[in-house]
Amino acid sequence: MRAAALSLLVLLAGVAPAVAAEPAAQPLVIGDGFNLDSAILGETRRINVYRPTVEAGTALPVLYMPDGGLGEDFLHVAGLLQVGSMNGTTRPFLLVGIENTERRRDMTGPTEMAEDREIAPNVGGSTAFRRFIANELMPEIARRYRVTDESAIVGESLAGLFVVETLVEAPGMFDTYIAIDPSLWWNGGALARRAAPALAGLAPGSATVFLANSDQAGIAGPTAALATALGALPGLSVEYRDMPAEHHHTVYHPAALAAFRSVLAPPAGP
Repeated sequence: MRAAALSLLVLLAGVAPAVAAEPAAQPLVIGDGFNLDSAILGETRRINVYRPTVEAGTALPVLYMPDGGLGEDFLHVAGLLQVGSMNGTTRPFLLVGIENTERRRDMTGPTEMAEDREIAPNVGGSTAFRRFIANELMPEIARRYRVTDESAIVGESLAGLFVVETLVEAPGMFDTYIAIDPSLWWNGGALARRAAPALAGLAPGSATVFLANSDQAGIAGPTAALATALGALPGLSVEYRDMPAEHHHTVYHPAALAAFRSVLAPPAGP
């Protein structure tokens, strides 16, 4: 009897269906990443790219962003562009994020203030970083992707300072400049004071500027004043948002959403 029962168990085991293997997890991919060796900076930079879903062969305008690492601001900005292009509030843009190596070096210009030099041992490298973007990164993006001639740049805090400095030093480098809570206190506020005089000779329609600030002391007032000064220039189209309910560490996402829906919006219908 026991032998018969054992034989039955063996028989049932032989015909029982095999347990399905658990499917292997697959990577979640939202874009591309590549390394770019920079002769200008003397280092290798990591570049992250988000490409929205568009028809094959479509050329896209490009939005560049410092602080563009996966552990920095790239993912939430890519999300804004993704949902904006889906719901029709933002035109599709190729997003190019530049991951940091020495953020405070790359985002800052020269300074005469001793307290500025205390924030990092190496500052004042913005000119080289701008040359890297213009002379090495932009050609590489044009080689790898189908892009139009239109470009924009977005940055917050020290990256916002870099955006404003780039507007002043290279107003033709981008079509649109988005600076959120820019650290205009750098070098005693010298950049904000010289911005309007430096840009006074621009031809009408030269660039679009979006400025926004949180409640951060030392940033809100200078940003508002800069928006007023730049808004008086015929060469610039300026939009300003005061966001006093936001703090320095919360303002980037809501301000970027407002910017994208404004200065990167589709053309108004008839």
